[in-house]
Amino acid sequence: MACGATRDVSTAVRWARTVGLPAVPRTGLGHNYAGYSATTGLLLNMARLKSIDSTPVPGPRSRTRTYGRIKVVHDAGTVTVGAGVTNGDLHPLLEDRGMFVPTGRCPTVGVAGLVLGGGIGFSDKMFGLTCDRLVSTTVVLADGDVVEASQSSHSDLFWGCRGGAGNNFGVNISFTFQYEQFQGDVGFYRLSWSLDSALPVMAAAQRIAVDTLHNKRFHLRVGMGTHGLTRIEIRANAGVNAIGQYYGDLDELREILAPLLAIGTAEERSANNASVREVTPGEASVLLSATTPVQQFAAKSAVLTSRTLLTDDQVTAAAAQLREWPGSNNEDGAGFAMFALGGEINQVPPDATAFVHRNGVFVLAAETSWADYDPPRVATANLQWLPEFYHALFGGTPPPHSYQNFPDRP
Repeated sequence: MACGATRDVSTAVRWARTVGLPAVPRTGLGHNYAGYSATTGLLLNMARLKSIDSTPVPGPRSRTRTYGRIKVVHDAGTVTVGAGVTNGDLHPLLEDRGMFVPTGRCPTVGVAGLVLGGGIGFSDKMFGLTCDRLVSTTVVLADGDVVEASQSSHSDLFWGCRGGAGNNFGVNISFTFQYEQFQGDVGFYRLSWSLDSALPVMAAAQRIAVDTLHNKRFHLRVGMGTHGLTRIEIRANAGVNAIGQYYGDLDELREILAPLLAIGTAEERSANNASVREVTPGEASVLLSATTPVQQFAAKSAVLTSRTLLTDDQVTAAAAQLREWPGSNNEDGAGFAMFALGGEINQVPPDATAFVHRNGVFVLAAETSWADYDPPRVATANLQWLPEFYHALFGGTPPPHSYQNFPDRP
């Protein structure tokens, strides 16, 4: 059912309850890694709920700060978005008006699913998770009633909607967030190496993440991956990469990145140093975005703390397993990515919201992908490879926690 208003959702939920069908909401294409945005019951397509309304009234914690070449008005106002709004729909607010809500890097992901599972991205250390910016949300409950959940009304429901994962407590119709006002530029970097540098890169990146855990201005994603069909292509394409941004001076950013910038061949070092530059926040949003994974894929995740960071042996085992990836026609290929946590994320008590991972250093996502037109044997090989890759990383005792927005089916 295509829902265009709150009453559509309320009516649909009441009908589904009466006839005994499960009701599942979905924004657009649906991005749930475990397929929970699909159903054999009643699918509520929320894509028509595209409203975006801003109120430029500073909140009680509003303040202006300058970080290098960017001026930020914190808590500059609120923006209310419908459940059909995607990350990409919010980009014009940043590009044209300097208004920013911390969201994820994939433009086609719905803001609803993102915030309900927490919401990591390349500004979360600076401004908190997407769920940390939530002021209120309108929810259709299981009986069809409509409520507004906030700190002062239905506070238990509001707690669950900040990181408890989507579709657990009702159908969310809209979300109101605090936004920041930007003026100026941010630092950006994109670094890459061959897989031969996996050990020094992963060691340096993890040290940097720990050293900057409380530096909310520095953001990092590091990982390794490959793509291709033949064994020759897969091994030739295997590499390590890091990408992120910084709210501050470029000299400060280069100092943080110095251990990584010193790694690799002369050609790699030259290209990596040249990638460190200033861009507008809107440009950074585009450079940091990635629509991945696409087509067919499987994923497993973990939350890494300072006690469960990857050792040299784990990285070596993962690199060896990556070289043995079975291949596919999907250019997204396979590998893992680690998104650094800390900063404002870890300032929130673990029990303050349903997102409990407040002492993490990284969220790790291990993925494999194949094309829609690949034969069944390719899909089977990829599905067999992923748990082997995950086992190469963690053995029989993986970290106890995973990220709600990167689920996998048991």
